[in-house]
This record gives sequence, structure tokens and C-alpha cells, in this order.
Amino acid sequence: RPFWERVDGSGKYALVVANCNDLFGRNLTITGQYTWKSVHGYLPGNLFGEMYFFFGLMVFYLILFVWYAFMMNYYRDEIIPIQKWVLSTIGIGLLESFFKAGDLWVWNVDGERFWFSLYTGVVFGVLKRAISRCLVVMLSLGWGVTCDSLGSKMRKVVLLGIIYAGCSAARDIFTVMAITENEILSQDQENEILDVVTILTFVVSFIDVTFYLWIFDALNGTMQYLEGMNQAMKLKRYLRLRLILLISVLFAILWSVFGIVDSYNDKRMVNEEENGWVLSAVWEINYLFVLIGLSYLWAPETGAKEYAYVMELSPVGGDLEFDTNIGSPDDDDNDGEEGVSSEYSDSKPGGYSDEDELHIDKGVKA
Repeated sequence: RPFWERVDGSGKYALVVANCNDLFGRNLTITGQYTWKSVHGYLPGNLFGEMYFFFGLMVFYLILFVWYAFMMNYYRDEIIPIQKWVLSTIGIGLLESFFKAGDLWVWNVDGERFWFSLYTGVVFGVLKRAISRCLVVMLSLGWGVTCDSLGSKMRKVVLLGIIYAGCSAARDIFTVMAITENEILSQDQENEILDVVTILTFVVSFIDVTFYLWIFDALNGTMQYLEGMNQAMKLKRYLRLRLILLISVLFAILWSVFGIVDSYNDKRMVNEEENGWVLSAVWEINYLFVLIGLSYLWAPETGAKEYAYVMELSPVGGDLEFDTNIGSPDDDDNDGEEGVSSEYSDSKPGGYSDEDELHIDKGVKA
């Protein structure tokens, strides 16, 4: 049983089996197993950084999940539906990082991949991306700020999210199969799978563009509405949301340009064979940045349940009092035309002071 061990140095290793007398020699059939193992374990050296990264990412998601769940429990009577979506997204991100880190850890210890963890991590990653896109669209449409329900728009958001999840899941699973089953698949089968992956990548990119255009269009419409209604408090929240999204988009563009330019360099700054995991890790960090921002802006707080029904009164011109007098039919000579009169007064309504900024009117959607 041949055995070769090298304990120093790093880089790519190759196993070569040769038949020196290929013209007149006999045909040989080689069977058995080969095992690669470094001083750290069975995990390939270029994936150790990815394993540690997902463990660190899991810790961040766990802290964020515990904080948000504690706040929801503390303000349990003030919870709004959008906050449940935020908590679900954080929880799915936690599960994704847990299963991906577990898959790499088991691979490093046992030398074999735990297929349940591998594909479960892929599925949770797809769900996280799909739900997060739907979440941002719903926030941009004003759910939980200017209205308490999206009506028919909710079905459109969910439908687009389901289509995205299906295409993205198929792409990721086929990609994993092409990489992990390369010893079983023929070259033609592998090429066919990669062709399908290419088509699905274009479809997913198209849906991504649709999401982004919808998000910024809805965000601009909501902000124009809030500005027209002089809703300064709500507008400030949406200005912060737009800033977070713009920073995320700008970072994504810069990183994409960097990747394209770096790929043409003779000596690459990010070598896919050594630290290729950084390419995907950066997108995870960008995603976590947006999720932390959303969690902060829509954190559970006192009065959040009535927030969608609250109209902020403008301080300009003092408070207005609507004095409505409804006359009796006997006193109405014009068949009710003057039965309702509205008078404006500079006096303050009972129970209000100069410090009051909000007025609840559940008959009008803000």
C-alpha cells in the first residue's frame, strides 16, 4: 500500500498514476481510495477561511436574533407584522450560517461531507435572499409606516419571491452537483449541467433587477407621499433606509468592478484557488449590513402598533380646531346644505398642548 506524506509547504497537490510501458505493456486497472489530509484536517486548505468565516457570521446572526427577539417579547403588545418578517429573516440567516459552518466542520473532522447540512444550508440561503428581497419591497411600499396592509400588492410581492426562490434554488443545487459529483458525472453531463446553471443565472439576474427597480420606485413614491403630507418623522426613517440601500448598491458595484479588473491581472489580489471564499463572503457581509440597518429602523418600540394610523400635524400656523355643528331638520331651510359648518379657531382642543405632534385618525391611511 503506497503512502506518501509531506508535512511542510502549501499549495496544490496532485496524484499522478502512470504506466511507463504504454506501447507494449499490459492494461492496468487501479482500484482503491485516496485520502488527502493536512495538519489541520481533511478540509481543503482554501476552505479553512470560509469555515471560520461562517462560524463568525453565525455568532453575529445569533446576537442579532437574540436582541430582536428580546425586544419583540418586551414590546409584545406593540408588535406589527413587518417585524415578524424581520425576525424570520434573521432566523433563516442564522440557520444558513449554522448549517454551512457545520458542513465544513464535519468535512474537516470526518473527511466526508454531510450532505444534509450541505443542501440544507443551500436551501436556507435561497430562502434568506428571497424573503429579504420581499421584505425590502414591502417596506418601500410603506407597509407598517403609511399603511397597515398592502392589499393585492402583497400577492405580487410573494409571487415574485417564490419565482426567485425556485430559480435560485435550482441554480445553486445544480452548481453544487457539478462540483461535488465530478467523479461520477461524465464531461458531457457536467457541461450540460453548467449550461443550465448559466441560463438560470441570467434568469435570477433579471429577477434581481426587477426587485431593485421595484424597490427604488416604491421608495421614491412613498417618500414623495410623506413629504407632501409633511410627515417629517416617517420621512426621516425612509431617508435613512434609502441611505442604507444606496450604500449597499454602491458597494456592490465597486466590488463587482474590482472583481472584473482583478481577473485580468497577472497576479490576482483575490486568488480563487487560495482564498476564493472571500468573493462570496463579501456579499454576505453586505447583506448583513442591510439587515442590521432594517432591524434598527424597524425595531420594536412603544406605539409601533398604531404607527400606520398616525398622522403628524404640521406645527406651522398653530393648532386647528374643527368645530362641527349639525342642525336639526326644522332649522334647515336649504334641505341640509348648511346643516354642517366648519369653523377654524386658534384655541387648542381639549387634551392637547403645544407639545403634541401626532394625531390619530384611523379613518385615513397615512
